Amino acid sequence: MNKNTIIAIVLGVLVLVSIVQAFQLNGLKVKLSSGAVVSGKSTGSVGTSSQNTASAAGAPSSVPKSLENLPQMVGGC
Repeated sequence: MNKNTIIAIVLGVLVLVSIVQAFQLNGLKVKLSSGAVVSGKSTGSVGTSSQNTASAAGAPSSVPKSLENLPQMVGGC
């Protein structure tokens, strides 16, 4: 095959993928604006539980427990 033909085919595939993603993004925007999106089990439960424990305990910071014990500087001197 010719080099230009291969480049044209790859470019065509990339354009088709971007068109599909544009439609998916538009559909997601519509769902978000209407409130029809339900968060998944792992992301929704983690965010909800960390907020509930912080508000129930009366902690002044809203940082999740997994981020409380991180070092101040990572990889620095």
